[in-house]
Order: sequence, then structure tokens, then C-alpha cells
Amino acid sequence: MSSELKLHWNTAYNKADNQLGWFEENPEQTMKLVLKTQLPKDARILNVGAGTTTLIDALLDVDYTNLIVNDLSNQALEKLQTRIKNSHNYNLNCVVDDLTNPKKLNQLEPIDLWIDRAVLHFFLAEKDQQAYFNLIKQIVAKNGFVLIAVFATNGAEKCCGLDLKRYNTSMLQDELGSDFELISSFNHTFINPFGGERPYIYTLFKRLTCN
Repeated sequence: MSSELKLHWNTAYNKADNQLGWFEENPEQTMKLVLKTQLPKDARILNVGAGTTTLIDALLDVDYTNLIVNDLSNQALEKLQTRIKNSHNYNLNCVVDDLTNPKKLNQLEPIDLWIDRAVLHFFLAEKDQQAYFNLIKQIVAKNGFVLIAVFATNGAEKCCGLDLKRYNTSMLQDELGSDFELISSFNHTFINPFGGERPYIYTLFKRLTCN
């Protein structure tokens, strides 16, 4: 399945960014939660399913210096890496890997902030969801943060031709477990590049120091 999905996403990213249904010019909702963490500027930040996100530009603009991006699509990360090199003269650390069957991400040093905007909701199989949350529990540091923004329970049922699983805050808390404390959550209706309304739930959790 991974190879089929890789082809799917590589094909999707052949389009211009503003022709992608999930593209957001200004990632201000995500940045609100990033800034709420008050992490130091050299904190290790991992953006999973990054695609060609403008979030990396926004993080660099406020002087975060230790950024790692992941996607299943190598083409998306190549586009992102080239853009960031040209605009910010920054060599982005890119990890092409499958969140549901990681070969590289699970080898990373502990992460201070995990950011996922619009990835988790694509995982329909329970084993894939479990692999995703197991990876979080493996690599997010104690006192680290998890920022997840996915389609809310009243959100779209499909994206990019794929079925979705929609979430609320308590569903995410249940998956993360008692080691993670909810810091903030809010609903936000994203207006996609084609004018469509896409209800999201944004959440920020902090990992506790004791199990």
C-alpha cells in the first residue's frame, strides 16, 4: 500500500501549490499553537506529512533553527527543500518515510515538537493509526509537545480522492493516553483555495515527565 500511496501523493504534488485543496498561504492557526509552547529557538521540530507547506517559512521567519520535515512524497519534499533554500538559504532536513511503517523516523533523536496538519485523518486502518501514535510516543521527548490539526467530526469525508477518519479532542486524547496533557484546542474552518469550507480541530498536547 505504501508504494501506491507514494505514487498517489507524488502525482498530487505535480500540481501548483495553490491548486492543492489543503494548501494554506498563511499557517497562522498552527503558528498560534507553536508559539504557545514557548520552546527555545533551537528546539527540534518535526513537521510530519509536510508536503510543500508554508509552515516552514513561518517557523524560519521567527528564527526557529532546527527543523525536520517528513512526507511520503519525495517530490513534495524536493519542491519544499528547493523553495526554502532559495527563500531562506536554509538546508532543510528532509525525511522521506511512511508514518505507518517508519524506517527512518523511528531512528530520530527525541523531538521537542511534533506537528501534523492534515495527515492523521488519512489513516483508516486501526493498525496504521496505532503505528502513528506509537511513533509519537517513541520519539517525542518528555516535556515535548504534540500539535495535531485534522478534520473535525463535522469535516469533509474525503480529501484528494481518499476517505478520511474525522476526530474530536477527546478521541485524540484517548489515543495519546495519560502521558499527554491537553494544553489547548479549538475549532477552525479552513477555506481552501477553491472556496470550500473545511472544519478542522486544532490541538496541542504536552508530554508529562512521569509515566
